[in-house]
Amino acid sequence: MDLEQGWVALWTNSLDDSTEVINASISGETTSGGLTRLPNLLDRYQPILVVIELGGNDGLRGYPLPRMRANLEQMIQLSIEAGAQVALIPMQIPPNYGPAYTRQFSAVYSELAEQYDAVLTPFFLADVALESDLMQSDGIHPTADAQPIMLNALKDALTHALERAKDTSL
Repeated sequence: MDLEQGWVALWTNSLDDSTEVINASISGETTSGGLTRLPNLLDRYQPILVVIELGGNDGLRGYPLPRMRANLEQMIQLSIEAGAQVALIPMQIPPNYGPAYTRQFSAVYSELAEQYDAVLTPFFLADVALESDLMQSDGIHPTADAQPIMLNALKDALTHALERAKDTSL
């Protein structure tokens, strides 16, 4: 799928021209990869808002939850130290990983958002993940047709996060 069809591009197009959005996402990225890349991105762009949507690939690979949590926590801390507000997009994993891992995985996002006063968005695949016509053949990644639905799930929370970031950066 072309990046211009993704929810980030759709969100960017809905914002006024004074708001610049940098999409630094990499498909297949883990929290470890995101953490490695984040310091340079913070230095380069000096954002007022950092949107973190990572962890799904960690979960699908069965990575230890303490490591995933620590990586997300470090990204949040680095972002805050750089003067940015944080919006956290929670991920969920299929139930075949077992109820304990699945429950603990989901809890990481709400716990970190509360601990760091980050904006926690809704799960943006809620209306997409179980609709086969909105998912690619791998059953994991959403199609271009799913992107507006995903943005709709996120838009209010992201708008709130962006307004909060603009208010704090004044």
